Amino acid sequence: MLLRLIKRELRRLTSRKIYIFMMLIVPLGCSFFLLNLMNEGLPLKVPVGMVDLDHSSLSRKVGRSLSASELIDISSDLEDFHSAMEKVRSGEIYGFFLIPRDFQKKAIGGSTPTLSFYSNMAIFVPGSLSYKGFKTIAVTTSGGIVKTTLVGAGADETTAGSLIQPMVIRTHPLNNPWTNYAIYLCQSFIPCLLALIVLLVTVFSICQEHKIGSSVEWLREAGGNMAMALLGKLLPQTLIFTAVGVALQSVMFGYLHFPLNNHPLHMILAMFLLVAACQGFAVFITEMLPNLRIALSVMSLTGILCFSIAGFSFPVEKMYGGVAIFSYLVPIRYYFLIYIDQALNGIPIYYSRFYYIALLIFMLLPALGLRRLKKQCINPVYVP
Repeated sequence: MLLRLIKRELRRLTSRKIYIFMMLIVPLGCSFFLLNLMNEGLPLKVPVGMVDLDHSSLSRKVGRSLSASELIDISSDLEDFHSAMEKVRSGEIYGFFLIPRDFQKKAIGGSTPTLSFYSNMAIFVPGSLSYKGFKTIAVTTSGGIVKTTLVGAGADETTAGSLIQPMVIRTHPLNNPWTNYAIYLCQSFIPCLLALIVLLVTVFSICQEHKIGSSVEWLREAGGNMAMALLGKLLPQTLIFTAVGVALQSVMFGYLHFPLNNHPLHMILAMFLLVAACQGFAVFITEMLPNLRIALSVMSLTGILCFSIAGFSFPVEKMYGGVAIFSYLVPIRYYFLIYIDQALNGIPIYYSRFYYIALLIFMLLPALGLRRLKKQCINPVYVP
């Protein structure tokens, strides 16, 4: 019986191009696009501007230091503050560095000149990089001026250096010493994209049975057993989606050498459970909302919100409580936590057991509405 149902589903999957497009072309194409986009790992040479109102040898030295920074690129030499702000508002640059008038005169004379820099934090990544580049140069320039003043006052260079920086700080980022954005973004956005597609395809394949009136035949093929009917329909999709997910994991962990500090089977199991959990969640929504249009709309909204509320780009701990609670109501959140524990931190799988169990619970959600779904299959009513 199960084999007959699987053959029936395989015929349906291969008979419509939309299934091939959604299950293979979209996830693979979008994933390779993102991987190629993030190939550098960290965006470099963010376009910024510089406003030099002093035009002195010291201000030109600061400008050369800015140009030598690997994070920013001085693409515009601007005349005043207002023209710089216009460039920022138009999106041509992501910030600018302002050197005031009489900067060199005040620095040599022992006064306190002010270096100003402005970063557009509305676009987080380039804004943060420009801020980091500006701050580094500002601090370096400030330290250089102080050191020159101390040496001029009679202190030797070693003593002046120790007074400016009495303690040397060495930073060693754990598990991602390269500060490679792709290691975080690709390993979160690609599985989330796959989860979104799983949700949509699952809802579409079930509601399509109601739409064309073939749900009666589908249930008859399963001998009236709704659980068997679901298993026969979803198992081929599970295997295909899992194969696609594992292939993408192989590219990221194997070819691109993203950190994998534990056994690969831990992440393969997590991918299988993610696919099955998303299918279980989608079936549950379909049982509650048997309308194709409404169910697809709910799954689309849920899948898109996962990119925001699952903790990829903003920590859940810092969200408002009423928003943060929704992050734990979607399967992708638990896959992300497993990835952090197993791939990045490499801790024993025992400490991630609750995340695996959570994905298993999502798989069992359809059991709550099997009777309701069976009634819908026996009397299919399609509401446009």
